[in-house]
Amino acid sequence: MHDSLLQSFFLIFTGAAVIASIALYTRQPLLVAYIVLGGLLGPFGFGLIQDVSLVTDMAHIGIIFLLFLLGLDMQPKSLLNVLRKASIVGVLSSAIFALTGYIIGYSFGYSHTENLIIGMAMMFSSTIIGIKLLPTTVLHHKHTGELMVGLLLLQDFLAIICLMILLSGDMGSINLPAFGMTLLALPLLGAFAFAFVRFIILPLIHRFDRFHEYIFLLAIGWCMGLAQAAQVLGLSAEIGAFIAGISIATSPIAQYIAINLKPLRDFFLILFFFSLGARFNLSLLGQVWLASAVLASAVLIIKPLTFRFLLHQHSETQRLAWDIGFRLGQISEFSLLIAFIATSNALISEKASVLIQATAILTFLVSSYIVIFNYPNPIAVSDRLRRD
Repeated sequence: MHDSLLQSFFLIFTGAAVIASIALYTRQPLLVAYIVLGGLLGPFGFGLIQDVSLVTDMAHIGIIFLLFLLGLDMQPKSLLNVLRKASIVGVLSSAIFALTGYIIGYSFGYSHTENLIIGMAMMFSSTIIGIKLLPTTVLHHKHTGELMVGLLLLQDFLAIICLMILLSGDMGSINLPAFGMTLLALPLLGAFAFAFVRFIILPLIHRFDRFHEYIFLLAIGWCMGLAQAAQVLGLSAEIGAFIAGISIATSPIAQYIAINLKPLRDFFLILFFFSLGARFNLSLLGQVWLASAVLASAVLIIKPLTFRFLLHQHSETQRLAWDIGFRLGQISEFSLLIAFIATSNALISEKASVLIQATAILTFLVSSYIVIFNYPNPIAVSDRLRRD
């Protein structure tokens, strides 16, 4: 196992270094290069890495760290204000996207259950792409960043509800006691996190702040511990990590932790984009290419238009509404998880699963290009648009 993992890491990170160099020379976004590398090296490409399950599990840690660092930069009071404003926009937009997915799936002859799940998958936007392509100054200090985070968090909570339905194995029913427990778990976990930070974490940091490696270890342990606790309570690890971050956000140590964890986050995010490309079943692409092209085109057009209209109706400027609309103009990592769980529970066919995966990859790629070449972002190929 050690040799296999070492070989996989050699192929992934050496390959990523090579293909990233080519991408930069040809002025292409790096995350696209990582997805392409996964397709080339994975089991459906040259097959140099046959088992991507371990890489996929490790890649999930990158999303957890991303949400933890995001929480470190969000003040609780401002976040609550944004969530109140984003709730109507988030719910209405998700309903529109779900209906769009159902109609397109129906027009291509998929079953009622498959269309419901395709609609579910269309509801959400990518947290990784949305946050990764947002300049740090905008994310931390401006209304655009706060509003995007509010919309993404609301979508995460809707995604948890969808996952609960799928995990029940029956699209027509839901475990009401488990659902009620989940609704109660969120405020309870938040209250526990803030109390634990106040009475345990902060006193420890204050006493041992001269041991930098201890602060680093304590931060990782707190992030992972609350992520695991959230999963046990029926929430997602991402939500647990975000709560872990926001519970420390008011402390002066928050920015120190954020700066030191960013390289670790980027390490795991490379694995995430690689695993995304590696898991794509190219052999079924011929059966779904037309449906995925139509579905991806609908997402890329309807999502920006919907967010622009709804946000503008709620007193946001037209420029900000378009900005957020294009940054959220793709489907989500949750969409891939929905496809995986639905296939595992025999709710959809492998063909429908590949349709969702292909749509996700297409929208990830195209929406990334739209943002990178038109809006300020940390990895823009133009000096005019590059903002760290």
